[in-house]
Amino acid sequence: MSGIHTSTAAAAAPPPAMAGGPVRRLSDLLLRRRRLLLLSLLVPPLLWLGVVYLGALFTLLAHSLFSIDEFAGTLIYEPTLKTFGELMRPANLDIVLRTIAIASVVTVLAAVIGFPVAWYAARYARGRMKAAFYLAVMMPLWSSYLVKLYAWKLLLAKEGAIGWFADRLGLAGLLDAWLSLPLVGGPSLSVSYTGMVVVFLYLWLPFMILPIQAALERVPASMIEASSDLGATPGQTFRNVVLPLAMPGVVAGGIFTFSLTLGDYIVPQVIGTSALVLGQAVYMQQGVAGNLPLAAAFAVVPMLVMALFLTAAKRMGAFDAV
Repeated sequence: MSGIHTSTAAAAAPPPAMAGGPVRRLSDLLLRRRRLLLLSLLVPPLLWLGVVYLGALFTLLAHSLFSIDEFAGTLIYEPTLKTFGELMRPANLDIVLRTIAIASVVTVLAAVIGFPVAWYAARYARGRMKAAFYLAVMMPLWSSYLVKLYAWKLLLAKEGAIGWFADRLGLAGLLDAWLSLPLVGGPSLSVSYTGMVVVFLYLWLPFMILPIQAALERVPASMIEASSDLGATPGQTFRNVVLPLAMPGVVAGGIFTFSLTLGDYIVPQVIGTSALVLGQAVYMQQGVAGNLPLAAAFAVVPMLVMALFLTAAKRMGAFDAV
């Protein structure tokens, strides 16, 4: 019997090479020193973040401080604010203001449309209905970005489905009157700011609905009932109880919709007018004109805008709803 136990123990014991190998010794060392283990796990992603991501970002910022020789077309590697001064030219400043205005309109409309949907999901949807809600909200994100974009291009065309339905419902005159307006109109919905905003809303609306829905689910039902018991009207309850508590979710959704709209250049290139936005300006200055400093300066603008947006959002507690 003792021989059997001895042979079994010998079979179960790891080979000497494995027991005292470098891998085993390293494993024992990491288990004894937890900080070293944590450091070994964090070093690869931190290197990627620090070298690749931040390195590329600082390179971009550095190029925005350079200038370009207008005659030779070569870079002048001398720090200057001349390139940022070019952003103050009327044509370039118009691009900046136009992009911020479009992103702001999309964000506000997404909040107005998304809030009732999120309210229904948070307060009334249960079981299968809530699962269907999540499926309906997330399903547009599962299809190709370009497929959705060109599908909307066809829908918004003058001979598209939306124009056909407007004609059948007797709303063609109203649609033409809207398209004749100076800022929002154009030859057709597919060549107008209205069509651009509609497509942006379709693309980014889920990013507004989900944070608002998460914030509304954290609003205690007892507070709403107490407000009603104290004689508040539904409007007063919404303004004084629901909206302040849900505002972090609204701002969190605004972070997504505003930043995504601010940096997008494909939608304005396919749908919208010939007027440029920031993303298109960066693409054209870097790829077509070869003016890398001006492209970098344009790219710095949304970074500064988002830095201000995120600072205000943090003060409103929006990060608690992300």
